[in-house]
Amino acid sequence: MTYPKIIINKNKLKENVEILVDICKRQGISPGGVTKVFSGNSELVNILIEGGIEFLADSRIENLELFKDIPLPKLMLRLPMLSEVEKIVEYADMSLNSELLTIKKLSEVALEKEKVHKIILMIDLGDLREGIFEEVEVYELIKDIIELKGIKLVGLGTNLTCHGGVIPTNDNLKRLSEIKENIEEKFKLNIEILSGGNSSSLHLLEKDDMPAQINQLRLGESLILGRETAYGNQIKGTHSDVFQLITELIEIREKPSIPIGEIGLDAFGRKPTFKDKGKRKRGICAIGKQDIDIEDLITVDKNINIIGQSSDHLILDLTDSKDEYKLGDKIKFDLNYGGILKLMTSKYVCKEIE
Repeated sequence: MTYPKIIINKNKLKENVEILVDICKRQGISPGGVTKVFSGNSELVNILIEGGIEFLADSRIENLELFKDIPLPKLMLRLPMLSEVEKIVEYADMSLNSELLTIKKLSEVALEKEKVHKIILMIDLGDLREGIFEEVEVYELIKDIIELKGIKLVGLGTNLTCHGGVIPTNDNLKRLSEIKENIEEKFKLNIEILSGGNSSSLHLLEKDDMPAQINQLRLGESLILGRETAYGNQIKGTHSDVFQLITELIEIREKPSIPIGEIGLDAFGRKPTFKDKGKRKRGICAIGKQDIDIEDLITVDKNINIIGQSSDHLILDLTDSKDEYKLGDKIKFDLNYGGILKLMTSKYVCKEIE
């Protein structure tokens, strides 16, 4: 299989990593590399390491298992399932947590394996994904955690923008600092890590507005696409085209722009609508919803319009393009982060690092 193909430019990726690492380290932030879009590819992970990333983070323990011989700390990014605790203790040095039952299970397994598993307790600052929402509950949980053996509470963390779109600010991240100070005073603990979120927190570094105690960020999209994710701004000197999709045309024909006949539901249970533009030159590429959604695709040829897709077909309007496309020609797309994630996960898409 050659196409569809995702091309990864390793030089551009390394340049992105080096720029982001420099931004973080100049302000005392330990940068972690979120590796989930690599789908276990160690060659790409090594580019992160060469660029200065200090730890690896992934939401799939299967990927961290593949990286077991890479000598860098590994963080389990998604809250652990009880059913995977044994593997998490085996293959992750740290994990993000919010549930006491899970933390107790981590403690039991770590003791059995004669290990100490580090945990970062997640605090929900308003984005309403994972984390403890009520501050009083944080302190109640700490009372139980400090009694457990086999684990070590090393930090507090938060996640913003991923679900509710809440922008990281000095004010909401300062709450994390205040909770840390209260814990250290109440329980005489040393909280080493304040993990201030993901690529959406980078805009605070650019404005020099990050609370001083925040000392870790978990970076994914900024490394891959070179942008902070609170406002979607490109970071100076970075590349947005590290990953590109190349597809092959399997049909080119002139057809009406409106289907003929009574319109019912499409293959995905939705009733489509169409605008009459007369006859158009339409192309079909050999890729579909099984691999990617059209919302994740950005045509490199700006005169090509995406009409729609089915499970295995991507339908394009080629009419306005200045190029005379032929059967078998290749169409190139830039991608957003979600699209890269899906394509890298699909076994039907060839991956090529150049």
